[in-house]
Amino acid sequence: MIPPWLHFLSMVSLILSGCCALIIAADLLRGNQQQMWIMNVVWPVSALFGSVLALWAYYQYGRLATRKKVQEAMQYGEDPPHKTQTPFPAMVMKAATHCGSGCTLGDICAEFLAFTFPAILTWLGWKSLFPDSHIGKVFSVWMLDFLVAFLFGIAFQYFTIVPMRKLSPARGIVEAVKADAFSLASWQIGMYGFMAVVQFVLFPLVWDQPLEPNQVEFWFMMQIAMLTGFATAYPVNWWLIRSGIKEAM
Repeated sequence: MIPPWLHFLSMVSLILSGCCALIIAADLLRGNQQQMWIMNVVWPVSALFGSVLALWAYYQYGRLATRKKVQEAMQYGEDPPHKTQTPFPAMVMKAATHCGSGCTLGDICAEFLAFTFPAILTWLGWKSLFPDSHIGKVFSVWMLDFLVAFLFGIAFQYFTIVPMRKLSPARGIVEAVKADAFSLASWQIGMYGFMAVVQFVLFPLVWDQPLEPNQVEFWFMMQIAMLTGFATAYPVNWWLIRSGIKEAM
């Protein structure tokens, strides 16, 4: 049985993260839209797992990249403040959360899709490639998660890299895959690693209960898993930016 304290903690964490996302979204709508429009999606989504840390990062660094501030700097022939006042570690943080927000949206969509239409999982190997009922279902869901998250992540990178480099659509897709595939994979490795411990050890063996997407505890664990994914993707994004494969943000 899942302990009551974990249920309470899960509720508090999800509500707090939701409030942080709403605060960021409201601030963006009040005239602080980002120069790079995709970041208007990235920042609120990042708060869904980053909570108060994402809220702090937005006000500390996201506010430097508003359309208004960038245009004012350009009028005076100056570099925009997000390029001059954002330290490199924070640029890496933005790049990693940019990747992670695509993964987050993809995982949310995939989990609800799999829960609502479980027949999809049979197409991905449940009961054939993965015959075990619980473990097989988890692996099949992870395959769906990865596919949908990969599409979201590449789309996020596409809408970042194309306007920055003024690329054609076809070239933009190629460069987006090149810039974000490694980052996405490293994020998912950290996320799946944590969720494997949660779904195969902690909940079934310690609390004798499977973890499903209709439980608040599942989404609290996913929040922690996303932070774990951020930790594994951060050094990869550092290398990608330093090597010029990915744009600094």
